Amino acid sequence: MFVLMVVVFIIGYTAIALEHPLKVDKSASALLTGVLTWVILVFGGYKILNLGFSPSWAHFQHSTDLLDFSKTHPDAGIHETVSYFITHHELYHHLAEIARILFFLLGAMTIVEIVDQHQGFRIITDKIKTTKKVKLLWILSFLTFFMSAALDNLTTTIVMVALLRKLMDDQKTRWFFASMVVLAANAGGAWSPIGDVTTIMLWIGGQVTTINIITTVIVPSLVTMIIPVFILSFTMKGNVKRPKQDEEQLKEFTTLRERKIMLILGVSALLFVPVFKTITHLDPYMGMLFGLGLMWLTTEIMHRHKTDRDKRRLSVVGILSKVDVPTVFFFLGILTAVASLSSGGQLQLLASYLDDKLGNIYLINLAIGLLSAVVDNVPLVAGAMGMYPVATPESIEAMTANQQLYAGFFVQDGQFWEFLAYCAGTGGSILIIGSAAGVAAMGMERIDFIWYLKKISLLALIGYLAGALVYYLQMMII
Repeated sequence: MFVLMVVVFIIGYTAIALEHPLKVDKSASALLTGVLTWVILVFGGYKILNLGFSPSWAHFQHSTDLLDFSKTHPDAGIHETVSYFITHHELYHHLAEIARILFFLLGAMTIVEIVDQHQGFRIITDKIKTTKKVKLLWILSFLTFFMSAALDNLTTTIVMVALLRKLMDDQKTRWFFASMVVLAANAGGAWSPIGDVTTIMLWIGGQVTTINIITTVIVPSLVTMIIPVFILSFTMKGNVKRPKQDEEQLKEFTTLRERKIMLILGVSALLFVPVFKTITHLDPYMGMLFGLGLMWLTTEIMHRHKTDRDKRRLSVVGILSKVDVPTVFFFLGILTAVASLSSGGQLQLLASYLDDKLGNIYLINLAIGLLSAVVDNVPLVAGAMGMYPVATPESIEAMTANQQLYAGFFVQDGQFWEFLAYCAGTGGSILIIGSAAGVAAMGMERIDFIWYLKKISLLALIGYLAGALVYYLQMMII
């Protein structure tokens, strides 16, 4: 059963990758994979968990949750306890984690759609006059890189894909630029404490501090973004074709003042999310929903005197019908499947294998980055954080002489944590499904997995390795 979960995950992953040849929507494959892996975990729970690879099961056996369950179910045997652990403890825990991401995604997608329906992005796209592909690639890559650090890579990708739809008409050209946006967004998120969910985890966990992660990882991240763009500058030729717009129709629904208001309000709502989290310590999705609520209220007031036809087009109720729901289900399926492997212990086994076989902190982090292109980087980073606690002066003194040789890598702002932030943040770009930004772009633009593998993956790998080399040289010089 332990192996069967992995087999089902691989089959599901293959079906997602072969979406276009199979003519089966990836959301369906993702949902089936997510549910089936949990079904296998339920039926084979006793054997799977007692293999000893699941850290959550080991923790549960010594927790107050088990004590509470024993009090309410005094006659429960080991099989009933395992069933309760999987169906209530683990599933509910992962549901909360997944819901945070999905509500964040829904809020961000709706805010972007509101701005788009009010033609707010025209203010930006009208400023971008060039149609030359190379020049446009450099502009959009740098814009995405720094936006991702201020917002986060997922939100930035959603915004930039919406912009691309206004800048270029050809689908394959848009696929190419959307893929490069994913590279830039992941690179930009790696050096900012609020730019990527894994960096946020390390920041909140105390493994890294704000100033240090910015100063040490920004240059490698910038190299990761620049190298693929530099290579493409020699091969990419031609101009993009702008999509046709019906100016009369645009004037009929929105004024310039309304466009400016919605653009400013939308960008402010997105930028306010990290501020909201810092002030309230509530989860980022709460800040996103707060911003959405304000925009919803604003549109209701702004359009209250308009005709019913205009209200239907510009109200949030009408706009919600345009939000890409299949992308949300795709996220749900993928994250659910990965969560089952986390609870079953497969990811912990993988992390332990890397530690035993590689040993070197640079090689371990490079491998984690490559693996994050296949499975979600969140459980991989969580596994690393669990395996290597932050070293303190007191704990270092208690270590053996051999252990003390490597302890410096695991102190706060140690090289292991910095390099982990870089690798986990940027390695996911190697495959379109390897990051939240990639999954969002794939869902919004229906990017083909195989197409991305042929056209983008090698560029992303070159950039990833180049940035890693820069970080290593940087540490050697310092």
